[in-house]
Amino acid sequence: MSCYWGKYAEELIANAAYIGTPGKGILAADESTGTIGKRLSSINVENVEDNRRALRELLFTAPGALQYLSGVILFEETLYQKASDGTPFVDILKKGGVLPGIKVDKGTVELAGTNGETTTPRSRWACSALPKLAIEENARGLARYAIICQENGLVPIVEPEILVDGPHDINKCADVTERVLAACYKALNDHHVLLEGTLLKPNMVTPGSESAKVTPEVIAEYTVRALQRTVPAAVPAVVFLSGGQSEEEATLNLNAMNKLKGKKPWRLSFSFGRALQQSTLKAWSGKTENIPKAQAALLTRHFVGIA
Repeated sequence: MSCYWGKYAEELIANAAYIGTPGKGILAADESTGTIGKRLSSINVENVEDNRRALRELLFTAPGALQYLSGVILFEETLYQKASDGTPFVDILKKGGVLPGIKVDKGTVELAGTNGETTTPRSRWACSALPKLAIEENARGLARYAIICQENGLVPIVEPEILVDGPHDINKCADVTERVLAACYKALNDHHVLLEGTLLKPNMVTPGSESAKVTPEVIAEYTVRALQRTVPAAVPAVVFLSGGQSEEEATLNLNAMNKLKGKKPWRLSFSFGRALQQSTLKAWSGKTENIPKAQAALLTRHFVGIA
C-alpha cells in the first residue's frame, strides 16, 4: 500500500529526529489569544497584540536560549509577527537552529454518547473511569490529525493529555495513561502513520492535584514504565507537557526520568509552556526595562533535566 506521506518520509524522519536532539527541547509558545490573555492579566498587562508580540520577542531573543531549543510551537498570530527590528520571528528561530511549528487544533467539543467527555485533535482526558468510546474516538482523532500533518510534510506532535485535576492516586493515573497510549498507537498504526516522523507529547504520570504528592523518583518510575508498555521504539522522542505542575516540579520530574536506569529507546525531553514562562512573566511585568531580568529568569528555568 502506498502512503501519502511517501514523498516526505525522509524529511519527516529527519525533522522528528532533530527535534529529539539530546540536550534540547521544545518551547510551547502556542497559547491562544484567550489563554495568553490570562497570563498577561496575572501581571496586569493588557491583552493586545503589541504586548503579545513583545512577550514572544522577549522569549525568542533571550541571549543563549535558542541553543537549548530544537523547536518552538507558535500560535497562528505569532507565525506572522516580527521583532521590533523588523525580523520575522520565524527567521530568528531558523537562524538559531530552531524548527518553527504551528498549533492547528480548534479546541474541544463534547463527544456524543459520553458523560461530558470531549474530543479534539489535541486530546485531553480527565483521569476517571473513561468510557471506551471516548478513548477510541479521541485516539482516532489524533491519528487522523497525524496522518493529515504527514501528508502535508509536517511532523505531528501527538498529544494525549490526562488531566491532573482530581483526587486520584498515581496508580489510577498510570492505568488511564497506559490505556490511552495503547489506544493511540493502535489508531496511529491503523491510519498508517509513519511513527519515525512523529513526536509524542504526553502527561507525566503523577497523582491528582488533590492527592498526596510523591517524589520525582516515583513519578519517573511510573512514567517510564507506562511508556515502555505502550510506546513503540520507532518513536524518536517523547516531549512531556508540564500539565499543571510548577516549574520546579516539572523540571525535577523530567530530570529523574533521564537519570532512571532501564530501557528508554526514545529521547525524553520537554515541550513546556507555562513551566518555562511563569518566572519570566513575573520578572518582565510588561516593562521594557525588565527585559534583561526576564530573559535571565528564562535561562535559569530552562534546560535542566534533559541530560
